[in-house]
Parts: sequence; C-alpha cells; structure tokens
Amino acid sequence: MITEIEKERHFVLCYTREPQEDILYAARLAHSMHLAYSEDGTNYRALNHNSGVLFAKATDNENGTMNAKSLKKPYLFRLADGLFGVVAIRTEPDGEPDMQSKGTVMFFASPDLLHYDEIGLIDLKSDTFVHDIACEYDENNQYYVLRWNDENGNGYRSVIDDPFNLTSASSPEMSEALTHDTVMAANIEGAVPRNVQRVSSDTAQRLVRRLTVPINVAIEVQDRVAAASADELKTVQATAVYSDGTTDVKRVDWDAAEVDWSRPGTYRVTGTVRQERYPFPVAINRADPCVAKWNGKYYFIATNDADHNQTLYIREANSIQQLVTAEESLILDTKTYEHIKGLLWAPELHVIDGELYIFHAATTGEFFYEECHVMKLRNGGNPIVAADWSMPQRVVKKDGTELCEAGKVISLDMTVIQLNGECYAAWSERQFVPVDLGAWVYIAKLDPKEPWRLTSDPVLLTKPDYGWANNHTFVDEGPFALIRGNKLFVTFASAAVDATYVVGLLTADTDADLLDPVSWTKSNYPLLTSRSVARQYGPGHNSYVTDEDGAIWNVYHARPGVQEPRCTGIRRVHFDIDGYPVLDLTEENDLNRDLAQVSIDVIVK
Repeated sequence: MITEIEKERHFVLCYTREPQEDILYAARLAHSMHLAYSEDGTNYRALNHNSGVLFAKATDNENGTMNAKSLKKPYLFRLADGLFGVVAIRTEPDGEPDMQSKGTVMFFASPDLLHYDEIGLIDLKSDTFVHDIACEYDENNQYYVLRWNDENGNGYRSVIDDPFNLTSASSPEMSEALTHDTVMAANIEGAVPRNVQRVSSDTAQRLVRRLTVPINVAIEVQDRVAAASADELKTVQATAVYSDGTTDVKRVDWDAAEVDWSRPGTYRVTGTVRQERYPFPVAINRADPCVAKWNGKYYFIATNDADHNQTLYIREANSIQQLVTAEESLILDTKTYEHIKGLLWAPELHVIDGELYIFHAATTGEFFYEECHVMKLRNGGNPIVAADWSMPQRVVKKDGTELCEAGKVISLDMTVIQLNGECYAAWSERQFVPVDLGAWVYIAKLDPKEPWRLTSDPVLLTKPDYGWANNHTFVDEGPFALIRGNKLFVTFASAAVDATYVVGLLTADTDADLLDPVSWTKSNYPLLTSRSVARQYGPGHNSYVTDEDGAIWNVYHARPGVQEPRCTGIRRVHFDIDGYPVLDLTEENDLNRDLAQVSIDVIVK
C-alpha cells in the first residue's frame, strides 16, 4: 500500500503555528497540529482556515477540575495497516514542559486525518523531557522506530511493536540527534513546519473537500419542462453545484411575461436563481439567538445585551427575511415576578406536543443563582403578548428537587431534542463551589407534558477538555440539535464569550441511545471560529430553523469587531460530502451571481 501511495504526487504537511495575540490566536490554539496540502510537494495550501485539527485533551484532577494541555512537535506517519499515526509532545497550555508527560510521547491514531483517537502516552522509559520526536514503521522488521531528542540535544532510539500498547517500547539507546528535512511554508501565516506525508488521491481530495469552504461552480436546470401555468413553472428549481461535489436545490424567480399560457407552443424563459442574503449583523446587541416557526409564522428571540440582560423581546413575521425589520415586543422583564431578578439568558422557542414553550435562564438574585426556567404559551395565546405567557417555572429533576444546588451550581442554555418519539433536554451546568469546574453540557429525558421536569438522571455529554474549549476559561455551553438523515448533530459553544468563542460539534446516530456517552462522537477541532468568516469574531451559540423552501438556516451571534458587541447573524447551513454541517459557507460562495441567470424551454400544450 505504501508503494501505491508513493506513485501519486499528493502531499500533506503537518505543522504547528506561532502564537499571536492572546485574543487572536492564543498558545492553546497555536500549539495544535495543523494540516496543509500540496500537489507538487513545494507549494502548500493551509487547510481549515489555517487552524488546528488535532488538539491535546486536558487531564483530570480528583476534585473534578481539569489541567489544560497543548501539543508541540507533531509528527505524522503511516501505521502498519496503511492508516495514520501522530506522535507529539504534550505540554502545558502555554507550550512549557508538562511534568506529567516527562519521559513520554503522545500517540494518536486516525483513519483519514479528519478524525483522531488520542490513544495515550507512550512510555519511553526515560527520566528526561522529550524535545523532538519522529516515528516510522519499519516494514522489514515489522516494528516502529521512535527517534527522539531530549532537552539537552541528545539523540535516542526506541522500538515498539505495537504503539497501541503504550508500555511496550524498548529501553532507549543513544543515537544520532534527530533532524528533519527543511519544509518551506512561507505562504502560510505563522507556520512551524514539521514533516510531510504522501497520501493517496482519495485521501487528499477528501481532506480538501472537508477542510476548505466549498464554492458554487455551476448551476444546473433541466432543458425543458411542460407547464400549463405560471404557478406550475414556479415549482421548477435549480441545482447549485459546489467545488466539493455537493449540491443544493434553489428556487428560481422565472420571468414568464412572454408566455401565452392559452396558446400551445415552446417558449424560451429566463430566470434568476434565488438566494436569500443576510448581511451581518441582522440584530445588534442580540446574542444567543433563536428563530422558530409556529402556526405559520416565524419568531425571533435572543439575549438582550443592550440592557445587560434585563429583558426578553420577541419578533414575529411571515418569513425569516421579514424578522430582520420586524418590531420587538416585550414578553419578560425583571419587574414582573419576584423570583426573576436578572440575567435573562439564552431564550429558546420549542414546540412540544403542539404547545409552544420558551426555555431560558434567569436568576432569583445574584449570578450564582442562575437557573433554567420554562414559560408556556396559554391555549390560543399570542406569542408577542406578554400576558399570554405563563410565569417562568424552574426546571427540576425527576424527583422534583431543583436541577442545581442554589448558590453553588448554575444552569443555563437549556435546549430540547425531539427524536423517535422521545423528548430530551440538553443544557450547560457550571459548579462554582467548592471549586470551579467550568461549564459542562448534560442531557436527560424530559417530560413532554411537563417539560420543566426531567424524567431521567443527567448524563454528561461534553466538557471543555480541548484547547479550543478551555481557551481563557473552561466552557462548553449553548447546545442545539440539528437532525439530518440518520445523524443527530449537536453544536455547542466553547471558550470565553469574546473573540475566542467557537462552535464545537457532537454527533450521534439517530437510532442510538442518547443517554449513553458512547453513542456520541466529539470532533477534535471546532466547526466555526473567528477565522472562519472575515470580520465575524467569536461566533457561537447557534440555533437552526428550516424555511418554507426546506433550506436550513444557522442563527448565531458574533462580533463585527474584536471589541464590538455581540450581534445576531443568519447564514445557510450547507452539508459536506459526508453529510456534516458546513457553517462557514458565505453568501458569495453559496451562489455565484455570474451563474444566477438561467433559462429553460417551457412547453405549453
């Protein structure tokens, strides 16, 4: 297999980056493995917006807190079965030596350079810090050769039959100091090159298609159609083709003015492919946004940063587009109820068993009493009328006790997942006392008749163990579900709520047991960051809504400048070659305006 790969000229560069300013590209982000692609082995193109794809996990302490970790000097190599391995040096988050990793080297396995399993630390049986590392499979001897240098520049050699057996490396032998071939990557900002690995054309194409933003390269419409009216013609749609081979169906605004529908014949008709555009931002000082459809209308609700989270307003319109300019109606404030005193966070609209609810967080007083609450719209009520909403009710566990211990643990960002006849809640929870654990995301079954009550014990979904999730602070929050085909995607927001905010991804099969942590896979790198879309910093806290054409829209907040306020944005969700959501496809790439004019022969009989 190695021989076959070497016949093809496809190259992947493994590298890290130099850290930038802490708010732009901190050490916890820069000290991760990045990938670049080349067809000639000389000119490399950064993948994934020049952001990391492989991060080290934090380690756990007995009290539940975590120690953030980073990695340096990653080295990409082939496993005996032709798949991929990575060895790297685990460090403290700022890149300094990690005492827990002394005399060891990290080992990861990957089938495709997109998904990675952190196997663990290979014990090199040495009482020194590893300063550089390389690994190659010796096919003749059928073992792996680990070459490494210590902090004093001394070179060593170890062999290991099976790197998955972390304790089976031989005792080190002195050897020549490890050196690497020089790899030029001057065109990649901040790159610290490591090594190059040849890959098959299939692997290369898959990497490029998954780790670059697709571009609309063609618009296809059928050559001719039989139609008896303008309404029939309106149903004829176009197919947008993208650079990664994916497609999307789009509506066409046909100009049928020259068609005489009473006279049989063939008419040449032109049209313009429709693509809704939402210039960012669509709402200033609105964060954690949610758009939902109810009884034929669309509603928008969000955290109100303009008054420091003291009110909740809602908008109503006949379309998502009209929500942008719709008037706001106050539906909750901090004066109406004794137990609602502030920090009205992350409201979400959900329809459960035909009833409309708002899930939101609020405090009875101070920050440390922030808890999830639920409001219900009365039968026949109007969502934009405050009096038609019930008093916010606090979410409780299955035994009726409070979800969190007041004053010690807060809960927020509760969302609803409805799948296979079951109803689930997912939310973020943060313990502050006796120690700050950071924000973790949990899931539990929910009573659809009383959706403020859990019917199962909470199960941990994700905690901020990767460097992109504990950058500045340890936070996983803002979960929201997106179901497509046989996959359930849950996006969540991580890190500090500033320009370093990012979007992570959890995936499960729709027929899986959602209360079993094994059912879930967490992507090693974030789906959306400040580097994903120009001049949109700290994107996060997504929600999703489907419009009347079947298009799915990502509603999120970001900042138009590093220090600017949080603002709402709307962008169409695309799906990549594997059916995974693409959240960074801008309007310009979604529809090439030069291709938007199309024509068709209309046959009137």
